[in-house]
Amino acid sequence: MFSKRLNQIENHISQMAAKPSTFQEVPRAPPDVIFNLTATYKADTFEKKVNLGVGAYRDDNGKPWVLPVVKKAEREIINDPELDHEYLPITGLVSFKEASIKLILGADNPAIKEKRVVAAQTISGTGANHLGALFLSRFYRKGSIVYVSNPTWANHKPIFNNVGFETRDYAYYDPKTIGLDIGGMLDSLENAPEGSIILLHACAHNPTGVDPTQEQWKAIADVMEKKNHFPFFDCAYQGFASGDLDRDAWAVRYFVERGFELLVCQSYAKNFGLYGQRAGCLTFVLRDSETALKVDSQLAKLQRAEISNPPAHGARIVSLVLNDSALFDEWVENLKTMSFRIQEMRRRLYVNLVELETPGTWNHITDQIGMFSFTGLKPHQVKVIKEKYHVYLTDNGRISMAGLSSKNVEYFAKAVDDVVRNHP
Repeated sequence: MFSKRLNQIENHISQMAAKPSTFQEVPRAPPDVIFNLTATYKADTFEKKVNLGVGAYRDDNGKPWVLPVVKKAEREIINDPELDHEYLPITGLVSFKEASIKLILGADNPAIKEKRVVAAQTISGTGANHLGALFLSRFYRKGSIVYVSNPTWANHKPIFNNVGFETRDYAYYDPKTIGLDIGGMLDSLENAPEGSIILLHACAHNPTGVDPTQEQWKAIADVMEKKNHFPFFDCAYQGFASGDLDRDAWAVRYFVERGFELLVCQSYAKNFGLYGQRAGCLTFVLRDSETALKVDSQLAKLQRAEISNPPAHGARIVSLVLNDSALFDEWVENLKTMSFRIQEMRRRLYVNLVELETPGTWNHITDQIGMFSFTGLKPHQVKVIKEKYHVYLTDNGRISMAGLSSKNVEYFAKAVDDVVRNHP
């Protein structure tokens, strides 16, 4: 009896093993370019290897840097006897949202006083982009097209595509000048269907590091106002880009001043170093306070169905720092430390290339801003740099300036000089 039952079980297991998976036709997705690049770098045993792919700040020793003000805030939070681990409200920590709004718009912005600004705490900037895209897919004009810069952050198109939007490119980067194609950009916006959604990088454009000037931003706003386009700002580098919080928020504040309704996605990954804490905010500027209340209710409804409540720890850190004057001042100094080191690496790379008399012009290295730089290197030159020098960067020639240090900037400059001279 027992033997018969055992045979039945074995036969059943064999039949189940032979049955094909319901999902066997699912295609295998390619690995993420940046994370795969980092994995390849880590597996490399070459002593002088350099990782210029990852979008995270590193100190001059190539190590992650926990901001001193973040350490101080964490200690204060952990030692708070009233600390609990209850759910946050659906749209997040109120003090965090209010501080985020003031940070991006300016504390004395009339839109805040008129109560026509609402916000939702999100899963970093990615979550802010997603929630904003999801909201627009439900409540903006049906059939609208989302325009993104060419190139843009690799996640932008998938985020919008995943909620049903068609995405198209607008002209942005000019490979001939390694700068902004402002004429092409304005033409693209002019030719886009009226009422299109235009995704704009508020500062430190990713991946090029090329930003419009204030005069160019005014021209962009002129065309968008004329065509009734909707501005969707992504701001991942406020304070990190230039070291000046107000300067990095200028474009957003200008559009608000012009009377646009708009969205702003904020991330605290870069400017607080809270990469793993996923602290972000989606800020929505509306025409009036009544509409703001309606939008706020729908953001809560959408968020409830996806994550229920956002995580608390990162938001508590940011909220404490932004709402305490002494900690805020210390944070500003921490921001300057990061921003100025990046600027110094730009300067050193430029100087090394000039001293080597590397063919071409290299002023774009110092003209660009933020974490990333488009070097102008071609894919076949990048391939040589990876294989010969063990320097890891994306095939389009984008480098993370944070990966350069006083110890490797000369080595990288010589690698660039070699491929430009010998592999044109």
